[in-house]
Amino acid sequence: MTKELHNELYQITFAGRILEGFDDAEVRENVQALFRISDERTASLFSGATKTLKSGLSHADALVYQERLTKAGAEVQIAKQPAAAVNPKLETAGAQPPASSDDEPATATPTGPQRETPLEFTGNGREYFGIWIVNILLTIFTLGIYSAWATVRNNQYFYGNTKLDGASFQYLASPITILKGRLIALAVLVVYVVLSEMYVEAAVVFAIAFIPLVPWIMVRSLRFNAVNSAYRNIRFDFQGRYGQAFMVAFVWPLLNMLTLLLLTPLVMKKTHEFIANGSRYGTTEFALKADTGSYYRFFGKGLLIAIAFGVAAFLAMRYVGFTVGSIIAGAGYLTLFGYFMAGISNLFLNAVHLDRHGFESRLQPLQMVWIYLSNSFFVVLTLGLFTPWAKVRMARYRASCTAMMVSGDLNHFVAAEQNRTSALGQELGDAFDVDFAAI
Repeated sequence: MTKELHNELYQITFAGRILEGFDDAEVRENVQALFRISDERTASLFSGATKTLKSGLSHADALVYQERLTKAGAEVQIAKQPAAAVNPKLETAGAQPPASSDDEPATATPTGPQRETPLEFTGNGREYFGIWIVNILLTIFTLGIYSAWATVRNNQYFYGNTKLDGASFQYLASPITILKGRLIALAVLVVYVVLSEMYVEAAVVFAIAFIPLVPWIMVRSLRFNAVNSAYRNIRFDFQGRYGQAFMVAFVWPLLNMLTLLLLTPLVMKKTHEFIANGSRYGTTEFALKADTGSYYRFFGKGLLIAIAFGVAAFLAMRYVGFTVGSIIAGAGYLTLFGYFMAGISNLFLNAVHLDRHGFESRLQPLQMVWIYLSNSFFVVLTLGLFTPWAKVRMARYRASCTAMMVSGDLNHFVAAEQNRTSALGQELGDAFDVDFAAI
């Protein structure tokens, strides 16, 4: 029977009948909101004729549809789909159209043209300064213990002020969990320092034994950060494996060194694949859709920029003067800095997809350099007090250059995930807030 349910396809049918205890007008309104359809199409659904709302479903998915429509007050039926059945299509103008796949209840595979939904950062430096200065003072007064709470407050501020399609992101980590993780890390460090002072051989053995733990810590860190991040009450997740982390941490870098850095673009791509392909929004997987050639072209352009500025600086120093050559070398460094700082983010985000949704990043190298240099100047000038404004300024620019390319309706996608991930993230595990990211 189980094998049968997995192999057969099912469809949801509706004959316009409502369940007892529901008001007719209320049910019509619920169904119209669920399907996001016009008054005319809603009327056609309640005309009394049996209509196929959705076909090509597994039995489990059919039960999800039936549950949601039942809660809306509609009496729907699950039926085995005939072998020749196909999803209903829109009829020609003037005919009464059935509920088509474009107007189905929430699914994780929306259809229709993509629309650009930009990120927005609404925080401001003055507001964040109050959080930042209190975090620093309390961390000092508590000898570092408050740093876990400071991390949570910082992340909650930046997450809460980052909006997509009118909804803010959420940071859900517990300070106690982070503090426990940091205390464990501190204890390991203390043991290593003591061993290195007393028994050098034991310290070497300890360090070698720690190497296999690095990939595990990478995976746990990425998962901790993911499951404590949410959007519209749906948690993210990370399901990367130890073997993949081991390749990214040790094998690929070693091969890169053995090939005199010729594999650098490939190593970058493998790192991006590890992070993107292991990430989830609810139960829906992210995917990196990029060819290796795009990474080699990106690094190739960077190499040409470096060579051009290097040659120009060399010739200027030899035939013009050391000062002019130094200025050209400095300009080359800043150009490369901006190229890679903006370009790696653009390369990664533009290749990431979430089901049929895509992302777009349009960071500009010169603008990134200007923000970085001016932020650094004011931070030094104010003895660090400009730091909150610097962080807010960079976050606002990054958000302004980032958008999600939504296919269909994001509300439908989110609603589907809410049905599929009710138990996700209940067990968050240990805290390893190690800074490891793709960009």
